[in-house]
Amino acid sequence: MTKYKIGLISLGCDKNRIDSELILGNLTNENEIVSDPQNADIIIVNTCGFIESSKQESIDTILDMAKYKNENCKLLIATGCLTQRYSTELQELMPEIDIMLGVNDYNKLNSYINEFFSSNEKNTSCHYSDTIINEGQRVLTTPKHTAYIRIAEGCDNFCTYCIIPKIRGKYRSRNMENIIQEAKELAENGAKEIILVAQDTTRYGVDLYGEYKLPKLIRSLSEINSIEWIRILYCYPEEITDELIDEIAINDKVCNYLDIPIQHISNSVLKRMNRRTTKELITENISKMRNKIKDLSLRTSIIVGFPGETDKEFNELKDFVSSIKFDKLGVFKYSQEEGTPAAKMNEQIDEDIKQRREKELMLIQQRISKENNKQKIGKKYKVLVEECEDGCWVGRNYEMAPEIDGAIFFKCDKILNIGDSVEVLITDALEYDLIGVVCYESCK
Repeated sequence: MTKYKIGLISLGCDKNRIDSELILGNLTNENEIVSDPQNADIIIVNTCGFIESSKQESIDTILDMAKYKNENCKLLIATGCLTQRYSTELQELMPEIDIMLGVNDYNKLNSYINEFFSSNEKNTSCHYSDTIINEGQRVLTTPKHTAYIRIAEGCDNFCTYCIIPKIRGKYRSRNMENIIQEAKELAENGAKEIILVAQDTTRYGVDLYGEYKLPKLIRSLSEINSIEWIRILYCYPEEITDELIDEIAINDKVCNYLDIPIQHISNSVLKRMNRRTTKELITENISKMRNKIKDLSLRTSIIVGFPGETDKEFNELKDFVSSIKFDKLGVFKYSQEEGTPAAKMNEQIDEDIKQRREKELMLIQQRISKENNKQKIGKKYKVLVEECEDGCWVGRNYEMAPEIDGAIFFKCDKILNIGDSVEVLITDALEYDLIGVVCYESCK
């Protein structure tokens, strides 16, 4: 059997990253993975198709990779959300693509590759599914001490701005036993931190078991000895139960860190977004979480420029962000996505207004982040070592999810290993990052 060199580029979110790892896991038995696409016989681009900017990045990446077909590359494959959403259009507009797969058809990849090399036959398969959950052997694209675990696929929230339910299907939880087994295998291979992801992690289990099962799941995962951190992303605030809050508060392995994507705070905007919550409920839950969970770090995401967003509604959002003081906050300009109810709404906001509002919010958050970080000077944190840059070590504490949050830069004269856990004293603070020195008694 011919052995191929495979290069893969994964775009978009961490759920997409897991699909990329499953793709590689399905191909590695007979093939070699290469980091430089210039050396690859087969190039795979796992695309994102969520908003306009991510669609354009995906298209540009495919075209960039197509240039290698004049060199070593014999086969260009496009997969993921963009191909799932626009397969017909892409077949017509991008003949450079030899194989196109949607998010539910990765099991066809090996046979399609064989068909292409035996008969030069191109193939496309982008079927919609409400039942398939991609599982199986993975090749991690993260450092081995950190791994993502998808606990559910799809979404039932049907926010008016979001196309995900049409791409990924209805919400469907993974079997708990499968998740626990995957976590055990990751831990055996060196994972110290596991990060639970789904479009909405808080709904885990409702469809499969008839009740919220996230607290039970994280209790079971915490029994795996070598796992030190369990991090939970994408918790919709209206689904955060008292049981979940209590579990985070008492479970030493669960990071006191929550990502709660509120998107807005004006009740009128939330209603137009079809968000199943209110300003009052969001405020109440944040207060409850902060009262019960010690040193809680809260991340959220905000959309500005949603259709009809008035100055009054935006000012209400600014006041809320200023008063709540989220530890981490991402701001996104509303993207008018075809196929969504919001795309047809009247009063679409001009791009220059979106940009101004985005900048205003980010300046507010920059000040808040700097103030919050200053309060950490003099404190000691357990830090997971990530890398060494020019003699300076870089790591994260429980407040920092990989790639989306800041980092801790610290000095240490001893040689550390990537994935080590050390204690660091914070000596200075930047807007998003911290600076410190290692406590040498914590070094192995």
